[in-house]
Amino acid sequence: MRYLSCLVGVLLSAPLAVAEPADLILTNARLWTGQRSQPQAEALAIRGERIVALGRAAEVAQLAGPKTRRLDLAGKRVVPGFIDSHTHMLGGGMRLSQVALKDAKDEAEFGKRLREFDAKLPRDRWMLGGEWDHDRTFGGMLPTASILDKYVPHRPVFLRRYDGHMALANTAALKLAGITAKTEDPPGGVIYRKEGTLEPTGLLRDNAMSLVERLVPLPSADEIAEGVRAALAEARSVGVTAVVDMDGNAEATRRDLFRLYQQMARRGELTCRIDLRWPLAEWPKLAALGVEASFGNDYLRIGGLKGFVDGSLGSSTAKMFEGYVNEPSSTGVFVTPPGKLREYILAADKAGLSVAIHAIGDRANAELLDIYAEVIAKNGPRDRRFRIEHAQHLRPEDYKRFAELDVIPSMQPFHIVDDGRWAEGRIGAKRCASSYACKSLLDVGAKLAFGSDWSVAPINPLLGIDAAVHRRTLDGKHPNGWYPEQKITVEQALTAYTATAAYAARREKDLGTLEVGKLADLVVLSRDILAESERDRIADTVVELTLVGGKVVYERAK
Repeated sequence: MRYLSCLVGVLLSAPLAVAEPADLILTNARLWTGQRSQPQAEALAIRGERIVALGRAAEVAQLAGPKTRRLDLAGKRVVPGFIDSHTHMLGGGMRLSQVALKDAKDEAEFGKRLREFDAKLPRDRWMLGGEWDHDRTFGGMLPTASILDKYVPHRPVFLRRYDGHMALANTAALKLAGITAKTEDPPGGVIYRKEGTLEPTGLLRDNAMSLVERLVPLPSADEIAEGVRAALAEARSVGVTAVVDMDGNAEATRRDLFRLYQQMARRGELTCRIDLRWPLAEWPKLAALGVEASFGNDYLRIGGLKGFVDGSLGSSTAKMFEGYVNEPSSTGVFVTPPGKLREYILAADKAGLSVAIHAIGDRANAELLDIYAEVIAKNGPRDRRFRIEHAQHLRPEDYKRFAELDVIPSMQPFHIVDDGRWAEGRIGAKRCASSYACKSLLDVGAKLAFGSDWSVAPINPLLGIDAAVHRRTLDGKHPNGWYPEQKITVEQALTAYTATAAYAARREKDLGTLEVGKLADLVVLSRDILAESERDRIADTVVELTLVGGKVVYERAK
């Protein structure tokens, strides 16, 4: 009777549902709506881009007309479209066509891939990409320019570690950049030196990467378009229907990317809703135009900013209160000085812009929470939804501050199972015990939003859900979970990828749940990941169908 009463309520409140038939009806399904009032349904009707009814199959069928398309889902699980709260869309798409080194098992495999890619690459091109992982490939030892020189000596090579906070340049690239023993470390960056000398090894951390990066040719308009189309194809194939694009490109590239997004939106070619973020330091450019948070339409928005406190754990540049186990004299780096960060956030928030800041280390998070509290006090109460991107390593006393300040921890659960292979070697067991604290943050009432940080990690939300639920590290050494007390349920992980992710992006009125009146973004799964019998097969689940605005944008080949 509850389904019938819900449907009657829909029909009474929206008389057009009777007068006009649905365009599409999904039936014989197991719909997880994400709503507390109506968590499950059998069928759903769509007219135009929005949901007009959901409930029992027989009741929803009454909205069928002669032109209504019906899809019998044979009992498949349906969930709201996944929202990735933290991606780098152009970078992710372009990485798909660059040399891939993350899973190289040793130097021999590393070198083989370099040589093979070098043979295919036009002679006038830089070799870029990489995503290397020294913990996997080199047993924890950091690579040097001399390793790259063995395999690709004749062209400039600039390859990032997979977290994006460290890069390796070969000798040709170092020479072009003029990096020598006399080159000083830039603020917020480190040039690695050969032991006992000031000669550079080829490794560059955080802001030091810009010394080489500024010389890398910007992608052409065609390359940007190719990268975006590849990214959209990847996203829809795994059920991602909306993203917060944290960008990270040069200003000219960002301009071309934004223009392309607009053109694709007008042509109906965006198969994913985009919230594009500007660098925090460029807040005056948006403010001068009068742009405020979430300016745009259903497919493309701006008005948000992304900044940095620190680096990353993998590169040992996350800002910590205590030294690193592997580098006791180092506590990481401030990529942005705290005073400058405070100045930026205060002004950007006053201008009505949405602020999201990268913070990984425990000190980085603590100081950012302090800054947010100060800005709230100075600028006064309003619905600002401050975000901390990553929020990885926290002091337990800081958990409750996320809820008290309504600061959203925007986390990437795949990092748990990836970083868990080596994190204790960086910061020890005690600090790891309060890291990636999904359950503790939920327990204190924080609004947890999930994403991928693609291309740092796979964009596939099902892998993220599996990681949050099981916390089994990729090396297989923690079959019962790495710090299992921080495991969360499948429903909690789904909510973090849907309803709370929508809230974090200020889109909860249109996205995040399957609900009458909301945009018809949804995903059909090959397995019922909410069933206890499928709990260990979440990572094996694939997307059968992805709908954005009621249109099928992806269907798995049979």
